[in-house]
Amino acid sequence: MGVRELADYPWDAVAPYRERAAQHPAGLIDLSIGSPVDPTPEVIRRALAEATDAHSYPQTVGTAALRQAIVDWYARRRGVPGLTPANVLPTIGSKELVALLPTLLGLGPGDIVVHPRVAYPTYEVGATVAGATAVASDDPAEWPEGAKLIWINTPGNPDGRTWTVPELASAVARARELGAVLASDECYAELGWEGPWATEPVPSVLDPRVTGGTRQGLLSVYSLSKQSNLAGYRAAFLAGCSAIVADLLRARKHLGLMPPGPVQHAMTVALGDDEHVAAQKALYRRRRDVLKPALEAAGFRIDGSEAGLYLWATEDRDAWESMGRLADAGILAGPGHFYGAHSGDHVRLALTAPLPAVEEAARRLTGL
Repeated sequence: MGVRELADYPWDAVAPYRERAAQHPAGLIDLSIGSPVDPTPEVIRRALAEATDAHSYPQTVGTAALRQAIVDWYARRRGVPGLTPANVLPTIGSKELVALLPTLLGLGPGDIVVHPRVAYPTYEVGATVAGATAVASDDPAEWPEGAKLIWINTPGNPDGRTWTVPELASAVARARELGAVLASDECYAELGWEGPWATEPVPSVLDPRVTGGTRQGLLSVYSLSKQSNLAGYRAAFLAGCSAIVADLLRARKHLGLMPPGPVQHAMTVALGDDEHVAAQKALYRRRRDVLKPALEAAGFRIDGSEAGLYLWATEDRDAWESMGRLADAGILAGPGHFYGAHSGDHVRLALTAPLPAVEEAARRLTGL
């Protein structure tokens, strides 16, 4: 297995539904991909402009200011005190880290990478590139011997599943029993909506209530793409076990995986400003409050989705049928088939379209 064994990029299969939706007299409303549409906050754009004299190579490890900003952010926003700069590392967006982590950890044939049953496909891609075997499982009791890397995603993409503190602690205990690295993709942690997450912060795998007093074997991955509209900046980072971070840093130095200097400065400013994050969350909340009841009125059931950037919807029929029904209303969604063999009856709808488009989608849904 390896790069040559990768399938065609799955979104190509959506093209016929995009064309079908575009035939709607009032045009296409694209809710299929979670790419931010709102402006990058001015405070971050100014920071990027201030740092454009980038004549020297950036540091793979990140500037001292950026590393401290990451440490401070975990303490302030995620309930994770006690990190030091040796526990954190910036990455060039989170997708490259997800895809490369098995390789950077030295995994290969015979090793197992566990990922969620309903999952962003890049976890499996990373295993394939390394020549490892991907196994889909959500239950720590079922995680197999031979697992070297275990991915969890909380809140989940696409289903919004959010792990509680006891669930995370159980996952940590099982990963340590197996001798596996436990990597928690937490990129949507600022977007809690329902249940306990309406009022409580989404917990991190590095939360002291979870770790048992040691970060050994644990990684938390985060991206600024959604909370700060920095998808185009490729701005993300990881935190956790200092020994693993040191190994990853060494490998990333050899591979030249270093975020550009201006982006590092912009990240530093973004991590220190909570006001723009609250404003962006309010925008997503308003769109969600419009779209969710409209989907339900149109006969969809919303499963999970208590946090995150998406609504995970089903009519208890094949996702491609639902895709066609939505396309006839000029609405493009993402088919559950893309997220594993266990989600073929769901569609994913993103909260990233402008509010007028979401309101128009809601009006069209009433006619289904």
